[in-house]
Amino acid sequence: MSDTFTKDLTGATPPARTQQPVVDCDIHPAYRSPDEMASYLPLRWQRHVADFGLHSPSPLIGALPYPRLAHGMRQDSYPPVGGPPASDLAFLQEQLLDPLNITHGILQPLSGGHGVLNHALGEALCAGTNDWQIERWMDPDPRLKGSIAVMQEDAPAALREIEARAKDKRFVQISVTPRTAEPAGHRRYWPIYEAAQALGLPISLHSAAFGARANTGAGWTSFYIEEHFAFSHAAQHTLVSLIFSGVFDAFPKLKVVLVEGGFAWLPPTVWRMEREFDRYRGEVPDLKRRPAEYVRDHIWLTTQPVEEPTRSSQLSDLIDWVGVDRLLFSTDYPHWDFDHPDFAFRVPLPPEDRAKLMHDNAVGVFGLT
Repeated sequence: MSDTFTKDLTGATPPARTQQPVVDCDIHPAYRSPDEMASYLPLRWQRHVADFGLHSPSPLIGALPYPRLAHGMRQDSYPPVGGPPASDLAFLQEQLLDPLNITHGILQPLSGGHGVLNHALGEALCAGTNDWQIERWMDPDPRLKGSIAVMQEDAPAALREIEARAKDKRFVQISVTPRTAEPAGHRRYWPIYEAAQALGLPISLHSAAFGARANTGAGWTSFYIEEHFAFSHAAQHTLVSLIFSGVFDAFPKLKVVLVEGGFAWLPPTVWRMEREFDRYRGEVPDLKRRPAEYVRDHIWLTTQPVEEPTRSSQLSDLIDWVGVDRLLFSTDYPHWDFDHPDFAFRVPLPPEDRAKLMHDNAVGVFGLT
């Protein structure tokens, strides 16, 4: 988040200074309480969770992933009526949607059953999360669009949930955690990609504190500062796996959105993939195209957290290298490193490029109207 915006915070979001319409591709709604989450589960699973809890490979389950940062939330984002940040629609509208001229907001629930070891419970949690998005958010405010939460470690369960939501066009993507039990390109996940392609829905891979694997290649981190830094790691290894495993040859119309992993890493990662492809392409002879070509046709990245060099001209260079048409603006509301659209890209951008980044790209990727 911009230092200028941080200094300007006085307890309320400043009004937008421009009339540029915005699509926010990363909004994190929250349950008012654990009881609200439980109310969207069948009684059988309510009793199970109450008696036995949620079992996950993550050591952070049952602990605070961000203990020093009030769960990683903006201090001014707690609703006046009580409850966690982003748990009250009226306050979210007042603080985010209305003043920032957000025409569409993509919900990215951090709940769901992505990392639960009991797959049947995970399926129920995903279904409950999707019902909750409809009832509490999308029905009351048409600007809000949903992400289909799926139990990606159980492809048949994921397909059942996708089929159940496919007719509701307010769901604009399928949500999968990038820290899957196996690399994202493995064929156990291909049925999900096939369904996404058939429906024209992007696959969203959101870096987060929880997942089926450790948050770095070296294991679980000791500090939040490491965890926050490592968000980009999950995005990178996911991208590499998808490309070299042949996912985009198998599904040539598949769209993938990498969420909250930054984007400054993309040019050097593509360079390394290109170099390795030249040296070892005999190991992957079935690939029909070069790595950079797959990235250009299949990959989009949300902007938060924006890497902000001291020299603004370097950010302009970075945007040129990545491609302004690959970037989707996001605020990451209500997290502490929230990006305000008036402050996140303080570099000279032609009006048409700013419109692409803030609005038009997302409209095309998600088929928004």
